[in-house]
Formats: sequence, C-alpha cells, structure tokens
Amino acid sequence: MRVIVVGGGGREHAIIKKLKENKSIEEIFALPGNGGMAKDATCVNIGAKDLDGIVKFAKENAIDYAVVAPDDPLVLGCVDALNDAGIPCFGPTKAAAIIEGSKVFSKNLMKKYGIPTAEYEVFSKAEDALKYLADAPIPTVIKADGLALGKGVVIALTREEAFDAVKSIMEDKKFGDSGNNIVIEEFLEGPEVSVLAFTDGNVVKPMVSSMDHKRALDFDKGLNTGGMGTIAPNPYYTEDIADECMKTIFLPTIEAMKKEDREFKGCLYFGLMLTKNGPKVIEYNCRFGDPETQVVLPLLESDLFEIMQSVTNGTLDKCEVKFADKSACCVIMASKGYPEKYENGFEIVIPEEISDSVYVAGAKLGDGKLLSAGGRVLGVTAIAPSLKDAIDGAYKKVSLIKFDNAFYRKDIGQKALKATEDK
Repeated sequence: MRVIVVGGGGREHAIIKKLKENKSIEEIFALPGNGGMAKDATCVNIGAKDLDGIVKFAKENAIDYAVVAPDDPLVLGCVDALNDAGIPCFGPTKAAAIIEGSKVFSKNLMKKYGIPTAEYEVFSKAEDALKYLADAPIPTVIKADGLALGKGVVIALTREEAFDAVKSIMEDKKFGDSGNNIVIEEFLEGPEVSVLAFTDGNVVKPMVSSMDHKRALDFDKGLNTGGMGTIAPNPYYTEDIADECMKTIFLPTIEAMKKEDREFKGCLYFGLMLTKNGPKVIEYNCRFGDPETQVVLPLLESDLFEIMQSVTNGTLDKCEVKFADKSACCVIMASKGYPEKYENGFEIVIPEEISDSVYVAGAKLGDGKLLSAGGRVLGVTAIAPSLKDAIDGAYKKVSLIKFDNAFYRKDIGQKALKATEDK
C-alpha cells in the first residue's frame, strides 16, 4: 500500500509514525511534510491547500489511500477531490467539515438538536455586536466564525477586552474573511477536556481523553496559541462523564449531521467543558487535534491504518480500538516570542535515542542540518505508568534537545497532576 498524509505539522508526524507500524504500507508520502519528517516519510513539496496538486500526485504515483489531516484542506474539499479521483480517504467531506469550518453552523446545529453548549448570539456587523456587548454579561467569549489557526477565540474578562476583540476580528480583519461573522457566547466554567473520536457516520469510538494547554505562558498566562502541551488521559473525565457524553453529545452530533445530509466520517474532535450543569461542547474540530494527537496516538495499541480503513468502509463496529492503560505527556518546544514575533533558522539537535518520541512541526533541512522554521517547532512525548512519571519523562527528553531561541512551558500537566492527587 502506498499512502499519502496531507499536512506538515506535529500532528501529521504522529500519524505517520503510527501508520508505519502497519506492515502492509510500503511507502508514506507527506504533502508537504517538513524537514523533521524526512526519516519517516517521503516529503513532497505540495501545499496542503493545493487540491489539484494533491490529486495529480496521488494519481501519478498510484496512491492507494490518503489521510487528510489539517482543517484547511478538509474544509476546502480535499477528500471530495480525492474520492472523485477514485482514491479512498480518511477524513470528512467538505459538507461535513463545515462543523469546524463555521462556528455559526456548529452552534446552530447544537441548538437545533438539543446538544448542550453555551448560550450564544451571532453577529454579521461590528456595530450590532458592540451594541450587544454594552450590556452583555462579562466575562464573555468571542469567536471568529471561520478557521483561524486555533487562535480565533478571545476570552474577554473585561468589557473593554470584548470591544477590542470585536474591532480586531470584524473591523481590522485580523483573521481575514473568517471574521466576517462572529459568535458571542456565554462564558462557561469548569475543567476542559478534549476527546477525539473515530466515527464512520454511524458508530462512534472515542479515543483516550486529553487536556490541552492553550496559553503561551506558565499558569495559563499569555496569549492563546495552537497548544503548548497536552496530557492523557484527562483525570477530570470519569467513566460516568464519558457515558453521559456518549448519550448527550457524541451520538446526537453524529445523528444530527446525518439528518442534515452531512454524514461525518473521520476523526471528530469534541472540545468539552465540564460545568456544574453537566458537560457542554465548547467547539468541534473536523480532524485530529494538535497537539492532542501527540499524546493520544502513542497510547493507541490497535492498528491505526486498520481503524482508518474501517472508518472509510463503514465497518468501524467490527474494528477494535484499544488504548494502553498508561499516561502520556507532550511538551511543545516553540520559538521564543510565539505566537507573535519570533526568529527562525536555528539548528535543532535531537539525540537519536529519543527521536522516536519527538514530533516535528516547524522545521526545514538546510545544508544537511535540521533548522527551526515555525512558531511551534516540535513536541516531545513520554509514556509511563503514572502521569507524574510521564511528565518527568517528557521534561527529561526536552532537556536533551538543543536549539537557540527555544521556549517551552514548565508546568504542562501540573493541573492534571493536582487533580489526580486530590481524588
């Protein structure tokens, strides 16, 4: 089997490393991939949003299967284009990917089908949003409707911050057309949980839960980022809560999408808040989360490629999805200054003995050296019987990796660790 993985970040690197465990796969191509993936896949300089280029490459290279991982190509219809060319894919169609591509769509879907989420209002004009915010409860949450690299959400703790967010998104077009419409929603409180789930449109098989760390600085300070680290499983996500989520959120979402003639097949990401009134949906993603994937997939004991094929073929009910009874921690090493201004081009040195557990996101090859080439440069994961040992293991590996301008949070997993100790 010859497989392509569309994308070029740490998530895709984690997917590729897991796919390599299947012996039927002869070669994996990463489109575009990055310099740090070169040992695990053949990188091809075709952008993830170049749908014509992706299809052309797949046809010319007798590709048997495609995994479309990032949000942009999914929302643009990459799976549809590949399917039209006769290439089976893992990932939702354009019609289904709207669940992430438009927050207005997803909020209206939840309202229509009674799926628990925060109260909200939708605005297409900045003046109307500002007028509403003059009397709205504070804190509040403001979201750009479209894709914004995971940064289109502002938690406004003051009215002034709320006004500034609306002006930045709608008037200054910080996220381009993604900010043509915005959602202003109720501020929810409680532990956050990320749950990725395999689904073939009928059956839902959740992966192990995780906890993301979005803020750039220790103790959840600083700007929102694409994620500075993760742990799994999330100690707040108990079996009882998992059962409740399956009944009130997971299955109802899949059924709702089917009723809307938007059957979802692939990985559906549920961003949840465990409120005093029960679990509620903060957001949906139409793909594997990043960096959640870097802790979830290393714990997967079943064959990822077989699971993906069962999702494509609609036979997920017959496929085992099993995870190790262990803990995992991933620490993101970023460029100093991320998510704002930062410098790139520094040599990265990764000791060979830990390279299997390093997922490279932003790097390129130059003069035979691996050089930093992004805000989030790489993720370092450790697995252990206990969460504490996984955290300690991840930071020990981090200490062995060298590149100038490196920056990382020092407290990944501490909130979860405290929760386990308080039980």
